[in-house]
Amino acid sequence: MASDADVLRVAVCQINPTVGDLDGNMALALAALAEAEEANADVAVMPEMAITGYPPEDLVLRPAFVADCRAAVEKFAAQTSRCAVVVGFADGDPSAERPVADLAVVDDEGLGCSSGVWNALAICVGGRVVGTYHKRHLPNYDVFDELRHFQRGDDPLTLYEIAGLAVGVTVCEDSWIPDGPVSRLASAGARAVLNVNGSPFRTGKQTVREQVISERVAEAGVPVLYANLVGGQDELVFDGGSFVVSPTPQGPKVTARCERFAERVEVIDIELPPPAERTEQVPVVAVSTALGGRRHKLASPLAEPLGGLAEQWRALELATRDYVHKSGFSDVCVGLSGGVDSSLTATIAADALGASHVHGVLMPSRYSSDHSLADAEALASNLGIDIRTVAIEPAHAAFTEMLSRAAATPGSPGDLTDQNMQSRIRGVLLMALANEHGWLVLTTGNKSEAAVGYSTLYGDTAGAYAVIKDVWKLTVYELCRWRNSQGPPMIPEAVLQKAPSAELRPDQRDDQSLPPYEVLDPILQAYVEGDLGAVEIVELGLGDRDLVQQVCRLVDLAEFKRRQTPIGARLSSKAFGRDRRMPIVNRYRG
Repeated sequence: MASDADVLRVAVCQINPTVGDLDGNMALALAALAEAEEANADVAVMPEMAITGYPPEDLVLRPAFVADCRAAVEKFAAQTSRCAVVVGFADGDPSAERPVADLAVVDDEGLGCSSGVWNALAICVGGRVVGTYHKRHLPNYDVFDELRHFQRGDDPLTLYEIAGLAVGVTVCEDSWIPDGPVSRLASAGARAVLNVNGSPFRTGKQTVREQVISERVAEAGVPVLYANLVGGQDELVFDGGSFVVSPTPQGPKVTARCERFAERVEVIDIELPPPAERTEQVPVVAVSTALGGRRHKLASPLAEPLGGLAEQWRALELATRDYVHKSGFSDVCVGLSGGVDSSLTATIAADALGASHVHGVLMPSRYSSDHSLADAEALASNLGIDIRTVAIEPAHAAFTEMLSRAAATPGSPGDLTDQNMQSRIRGVLLMALANEHGWLVLTTGNKSEAAVGYSTLYGDTAGAYAVIKDVWKLTVYELCRWRNSQGPPMIPEAVLQKAPSAELRPDQRDDQSLPPYEVLDPILQAYVEGDLGAVEIVELGLGDRDLVQQVCRLVDLAEFKRRQTPIGARLSSKAFGRDRRMPIVNRYRG
């Protein structure tokens, strides 16, 4: 058993800030700090950009915003006392002019631009800021665009003596670099490294994080704390899951893990190995002294890992709740068709917001089947959500007559025109109800439909947030069945058994326009997420040449639609939007 002198008591403050809400974020941080003080923690660790919100994007190009961030950190520090705090923010010189042209200047190492703004953390104690650290390695891949916004940190590494123990601090990507800042801090005498993060969720990401930090611990020989943000920000979801990896005789081991997708303040006693011989000299700043007397050793939290469908559900739930609430809304409406996509969307919304805040809208047409209406009503009853029915036949008939008068050729509109018209009538009704009641409209399209353009602009794409935009159709069914297994089934079995259909013409089924989803989804995953060409997809045996080329062409042609649709929660390694940026006008076919 380690002695008291070999234990650092850390309060991991897994908070949910909102980008730009400096006062609100500071209040969250102060509330978390109060819990840390109550638990006699030596240091409270807040996530990356905790005061600013992450990612702040082009807000950091505004000098006034950066100045306000710095002022907020000073105000926060003034309210600290005995417990040290590590907190993330956007740092910069408010008096410096930063011409826009200079933002594109990359330094000699290709590691940062000359923005005069840093992704930073502050070390605060006793009413003041006693040190700052600027992120040294700026990610510029996947959803990250930090070379556009930040300058590389190149200030000398520094150790901070907290409770009489030398501790190093780093920001996010710095801990992913082999033989980088973590190893250098350990070589300089750090007994532990505190790493603050704004690491967005994707399926399976937690395993990757823990593996990477284990590699750093194996190199450095000291414990590393990984403190992560939680919450939704536009299409990104931050899942928390903060953890500690410690060196053991058997190798690096996760010794503490916080719950994911939840705001938490967890107090962890980190046992520190004996000091190693220093091979690098860095300054050491005295921050705080050890508390007198003995403290009872705390049991570390060790939350169970979440499986794939469970973590995806929690991500969708958190993303939906935060997008709605952080946008200033309390209630949403969803068009209920009796189909699987709208059923899943409504169920996620009810779990996220509470049933009383979800309003289902049934909009039957002349082609709607009785079982679709019955299935939608059964779902609403199971969920306990409000429903209202607005038949679209009067508008459909009126539009048909109006269009026939204006058309170049007399008679009824063409089949596709008629289908799109029905969808757009429904979009108008949903937006009108949202305007009337102050609701936010959730759209219900999935990733398979978005990929091939199986949607109507200004129709089923009308809305503010696309909950399942990054969920393949086959995964839609898997999520529905998973949710039904977690308690009383919410989604009627009939919804899961019937053939998918838009019901915009008689006896319509999705597989009349598209390959079966069991065939379609693997091709789409290979093309969209795997970046494979048609020839490579054929070689994988996922379809014949004509089919694969047809599917790939549908994806290419639908880019203009995807640019005009709402954002949605990112679950995969390559979602439409931040991850995948294809030209709309594009004649390359591979």
